[in-house]
Amino acid sequence: MPEYELRHDWRLQEIEALFALSFPDLLFRAQSTHRRHFDPNTVQVSSLLSIKTGACSEDCAYCPQSARYDTGLPREDLLPVEEVIAAARVAQEQGASRFCMGAAWRSPRDKDIDRVVAMVEGVRELGLETCMTLGMLSDGQTARLKEAGLDYYNHNLDTSEAYYSEIITTRTYQDRLDTLKRVRDAGINVCCGGIVGMGESDSDRSGLLLELANLPKHPESVPINMLVRMEGTPLAGDAKLDPLVFVRTIAVARILMPRSYVRLSAGRTDMSDEMQALCFLAGANSIFYGEKLLTAANPAASHDRQLLARLGMRMAGTTVEYMEKASERRGLA
Repeated sequence: MPEYELRHDWRLQEIEALFALSFPDLLFRAQSTHRRHFDPNTVQVSSLLSIKTGACSEDCAYCPQSARYDTGLPREDLLPVEEVIAAARVAQEQGASRFCMGAAWRSPRDKDIDRVVAMVEGVRELGLETCMTLGMLSDGQTARLKEAGLDYYNHNLDTSEAYYSEIITTRTYQDRLDTLKRVRDAGINVCCGGIVGMGESDSDRSGLLLELANLPKHPESVPINMLVRMEGTPLAGDAKLDPLVFVRTIAVARILMPRSYVRLSAGRTDMSDEMQALCFLAGANSIFYGEKLLTAANPAASHDRQLLARLGMRMAGTTVEYMEKASERRGLA
């Protein structure tokens, strides 16, 4: 079966075999797959804002927003709607086509949903795509977000099911899968990926991508994060991941999910320009834009513009426009 065909029946051994390819062979396969479905010189740009920071009851070992760790992060209540809309307008002016909003909750309270819905509606009125990450959702909350016009919901698996309990104990892997199903069943696009560099094994990285690729429908957006070591968290002292292992993870994700956006997410401040260029070659076609990702630093927008210019690449318009052009190239429009 050609590597560009959609599959949902991958076996772990097949994915491990992809990781084991020589670096040139793996990147050639990934870039060939990428070119069949996307403009290889275009990158979709999203911006991310923390709309409620800190005091989360979860124990995610990588996260400075957990109330269980002393990270010095100040707690901030849910932002006013007007402040969120103003931030979205700035992101749009800088070139973002999607505005993502994240709240440090295990799950939102029903009384907070009114304000969240107003944020979605306000950002959409600017002409931006919208994405939310709020933790686990109830059926009613999911329905309200859908009615508000939410385009994407982010809920990462983080790692493989086998390694999951080493990172999080306050919610199960099945809890995450249930939330993804609830979002998908409501007709909201899914944004789901994970984090690498948390001490997981090669098999765990394969296992994470196996879970994502074998979902009934591939996530429309797949953020691949490199661990940002935050002081006060259990993973603060972990050894850094080999950059080429990260690039391989991007490449395998592209092969397994050929029509998904594969996003370079957290950790780009620790990546050289050359490493990011390899990630684009491996099939990454989305980035987070702006100087802050929730609580972690991110490259300055000016630096990203300069990097893309050096590479002869450009920012995409909206995802819809991008996909229409990709369909025309495939003769599917």
